[in-house]
Amino acid sequence: MSDSAKEVIQEPKQKGSNKSIYFIVLGILVVLLVIKVVLDQKEKAELTDFYTTELEASQQKLDKISEELAQKIHDIDSLGGDVTELLATQKEIEKERKQLQDTRQANRQLIGRLRRKTDGYQELLKEKDKEITRLTKLSEELLAENTNLKEDKNELNRSIVSLNENKKQLEDKVAVASRLKAEGIHIYAVAKNGKERKSIFKNRHLKQLKVVFNIAKNDVAPLEGKEIIIRIIDKNGQVVFDINKGSGSFMLDGKETFYTASKDVLFDNSNQQLSFVYDKGSDYDSGVYKMEVFTDGYLMGAETFTVK
Repeated sequence: MSDSAKEVIQEPKQKGSNKSIYFIVLGILVVLLVIKVVLDQKEKAELTDFYTTELEASQQKLDKISEELAQKIHDIDSLGGDVTELLATQKEIEKERKQLQDTRQANRQLIGRLRRKTDGYQELLKEKDKEITRLTKLSEELLAENTNLKEDKNELNRSIVSLNENKKQLEDKVAVASRLKAEGIHIYAVAKNGKERKSIFKNRHLKQLKVVFNIAKNDVAPLEGKEIIIRIIDKNGQVVFDINKGSGSFMLDGKETFYTASKDVLFDNSNQQLSFVYDKGSDYDSGVYKMEVFTDGYLMGAETFTVK
């Protein structure tokens, strides 16, 4: 057989051999790929199980921390301590628990964040244990100093409430003591010619009504601006007023009522004298009238006058 014929016969054999090697390599790669996919799925499943277990453990930790935190809030509050920070933390934990309930799949970032959070919460609980110990010791020392107080912390709280009530009573007494009083009240009828008359008034002499009084000295009252109000009340209980002449309304015993005239003054505790002049613009009905002086919603003084 010639050399050229041999070459023709060997060439197909060589091509067939290369094709076999290609399929073998391809098969190996497919097998390796399948193995990798299986291993990746197994690793992913194991990782998912791990994250799920960690998520459940974090939920349990948060539940336990929430219970301990609630107890510490109760203990510190009962001892008179500040629970503002703990209440804020409690809200944060409840938010975390709600988010975990809505979480369908855990991941590395979530687990890491929860670990840091729970570690921080546990450190806070340890610090609050120290505070509870300090507050408890302080409470015991206070109870030991007073032999008459042998009740528990509830009795201490009742004492605080009682102290606040006494303080309120003292403040009320000071408020009453600081009330201003009108003294030396005089009422005059002012005629058209300016002549002033006291006692029983006649309408022809009553062009204007003049009220004069002093603000009594009061060392308890603060030096401040005051609105002094007068009311003139007729025999039927009606207030003499005219909006166009400076009359208005104010709150008295929780109800709105009219006043005859008002004046802003600076109380300086100098026994200062005030004067009101009111021009009714018409005759007064005959009868006994009452003139009252108010400020800050309380009565400073009163006087009567008669018109014939």
